[in-house]
Amino acid sequence: MTNLDIIDKIKSLAKEKDAVILAHNYTRPEIQDLADFVGDSLELSRTASKLSSRAILFCGVYFMAETAYILSPDKTVLIPDPYAGCPMADMITGEQLRRLKGEYPGAKVVCYVNSTAEVKAESDICCTSANAVDIVNKIDSNDIIFVPDKNLGSYVSKMTGKRLILWQGYCPIHAMIKPEDIIRIKQEHPSAKVVVHPECSEDVIALADAVRSTSGMLRYVRETDGKEFIIGTESGILYRMKKENPEKQFFPVRRDTICVNMKKITLEKVLNSLEKEEYKVTVPEDIRIRALKAIERMLT
Repeated sequence: MTNLDIIDKIKSLAKEKDAVILAHNYTRPEIQDLADFVGDSLELSRTASKLSSRAILFCGVYFMAETAYILSPDKTVLIPDPYAGCPMADMITGEQLRRLKGEYPGAKVVCYVNSTAEVKAESDICCTSANAVDIVNKIDSNDIIFVPDKNLGSYVSKMTGKRLILWQGYCPIHAMIKPEDIIRIKQEHPSAKVVVHPECSEDVIALADAVRSTSGMLRYVRETDGKEFIIGTESGILYRMKKENPEKQFFPVRRDTICVNMKKITLEKVLNSLEKEEYKVTVPEDIRIRALKAIERMLT
């Protein structure tokens, strides 16, 4: 079968099985084109929770599908590849967080949504890269544990002036980006605006014109008058940027900022997932309820 044949079959099956297809901004171009909705992980899960669809097929990494289930336990949640994981989310377990909490009794725990359901369940409140500063600003506590991303946590600490207890997790893709990469490409494109993700290191962030989440990046390049942009995040987002802003130019800070887990989601796997209704993602109810509370506190 050609890609067009596969796409036609996927669309027909999705309609037949009443499934909505969600794709993260970092997935392959053909997956983004196929999806009913493209966005960041929480945005997609919230969108799906408001739809009447029987099933959610999440084209992203595993914790994203877990979040979709946490918000929509009445729906069948599928992921095309159960081994599409997130290295940063896997850098902390629920047990490790419980031990850390034991070292700081009374501390409030802020958990980045890029984490497992079990870690969310051990947290007081979740945050996204877009609202982390606002969430931490609102917390009235001398001790705040921030997990799992040390780089986002460091950025939030600097922006809020609050001392955070940081877990030493990180995104391997964003950790690849170094200050010398920014300096080099800025020399090649001196008029370009530098936009980086807050999962980047502090010394990279210091060289940026703007620090934004994935959805914030898309908004920034759309609303800013500049015609050239240097993008410091996973390179998959450039496809959507170019698609939405054909008159502008986009340059990745590095060409190897590629999340292999996001790229595990292929058309063939999406088709298989719909045909066989695999792989189903669920979360034990006791964990789901506690994780849901952490997410709901963020949304209220």
